[in-house]
Amino acid sequence: MQVRNNDTLASGGPPFARPVGAGGARGCYSRLADEDLISLVGAGDVSAFTALYERHFRAVCSLARRLTLNEQDAEDLAQDVFLKIWRSAGSYRAAKGGVRTWVFSVVRNQSIDRLRSQATRRRTLAKAEDPSSPPDDPFDPCWRDLRRDRVREALGELPPAQRMVLALNHFCELTHAEIAERLCVPLGTVKGRMRLGLEKLRDHPELREKTVG
Repeated sequence: MQVRNNDTLASGGPPFARPVGAGGARGCYSRLADEDLISLVGAGDVSAFTALYERHFRAVCSLARRLTLNEQDAEDLAQDVFLKIWRSAGSYRAAKGGVRTWVFSVVRNQSIDRLRSQATRRRTLAKAEDPSSPPDDPFDPCWRDLRRDRVREALGELPPAQRMVLALNHFCELTHAEIAERLCVPLGTVKGRMRLGLEKLRDHPELREKTVG
């Protein structure tokens, strides 16, 4: 990933640190706990962001590659993740888990956002190429409803593992076997997460009103 010292990606973007191994955070920042660093990042401390970036850069990139299976997409995703961390560090709550867990949740959520955006573009292109194609795929009543902003929140309420397999299946149209390979988990685990996730979606008040009412 191309990173620049004392530069910004966009308005409100973080001053990205140098790549890991090319120097990095010095002094007390490199010895601070993640919780202390994220608190300082939330206050706009550039040096704290540099230390946090260097500490988690490799892990973020590794997870991004697993989720995208594409080097360029992984780099773009990692860039988006650290931009989100810079802007949203103040939303971190230690009671909900450690900083590393929170960082990985940002990776997963940003990945789902990218998958959703890519799926929307694919549908738009498909309709442009074939105007006679049906407006919605006959996938499942739950999924048709999830396209509505209000009901999409139901997906965000699922545990991260269930949310990810459902997103990969729907937005990327991956098979269970392909999801298992991408996430490095057994096929049975993917099927179990899929089943539990769909059950919870169907029990969601918004979905129940639309699919049963």
